[in-house]
Amino acid sequence: MALNTEIDPQTLALLRSLVAAFEDKKAENLTVLRVSAQSNITDFLVLATGNSEPHLRALRVEAEKVLDAAKVVIAGMDQGGYGSGWTVVDAYQIMIHFFTAEQRENYALEKLWRDAEVLEVKAPEAKPKAVVKGRAPAARAPSSKTAATGKVAKKKPAAKPVKTAKAAKPSAKFAKAKPKAGVKAAKPVAKTKGAKPASKTAAKKRAK
Repeated sequence: MALNTEIDPQTLALLRSLVAAFEDKKAENLTVLRVSAQSNITDFLVLATGNSEPHLRALRVEAEKVLDAAKVVIAGMDQGGYGSGWTVVDAYQIMIHFFTAEQRENYALEKLWRDAEVLEVKAPEAKPKAVVKGRAPAARAPSSKTAATGKVAKKKPAAKPVKTAKAAKPSAKFAKAKPKAGVKAAKPVAKTKGAKPASKTAAKKRAK
């Protein structure tokens, strides 16, 4: 009953994906048989029971999705006509059979393949989320209540922005003074030109 470890990892992963998909769709009595030693047509049989024809169709569609995702070629499908209660999906290495409860008991494939190995294939478990160690818990915001009084501390109003002083306008006193009536403005002093040299006789007198 234990799972044979010699199964190809890709095939084993595909079998688990199929089982998980059928379990999600509420298939009953899921069974996986390894028939490679008894059959030259396929290696594995997956058997599942549905409760109605629409349920069988839903299981078949789910099988197609899983096989397409795994890029496995489907050799063919046989639904046996509406109301047959039996649908087959042939994927070469894996052959899937969906039955109603009545038809599964009628065909009894487990008895037909009683020499096959029954595999205990479980759906893959979800990986636990990684927990980062060593991180301190986020600090909580301080309470507005004080420990001593238990009263809610009032928030101080925000300081109003200081208005900047505007530049003072120049005083009227410093304005240009107008000349008083009757007073004439002084004329600018004319620049003196270079002094003419004194006469020769004057220079001699100064020398004596």
